[in-house]
Amino acid sequence: MAEKEILFNEAMEQLEEIVRQLEQGDVPLEEALTLYQRGMELSKICHGKLQSAEKQLVTMMNDAEGTIADGAGEEQ
Repeated sequence: MAEKEILFNEAMEQLEEIVRQLEQGDVPLEEALTLYQRGMELSKICHGKLQSAEKQLVTMMNDAEGTIADGAGEEQ
């Protein structure tokens, strides 16, 4: 069953909680591995959402300015 779409802020909050738990160091190994795996999944979700947002911003900037900007914000 596919997971429902998670919002960026929700994913970041969950990721921060996982990091906090892992940094405490008192998590059993099996649970730590499960938390780490979920953290990696959340990290991929956040990365994908940030890339999508960047593409949208570049498109909006191009539409507004009529120029083409590269990923670093420099006009080509």
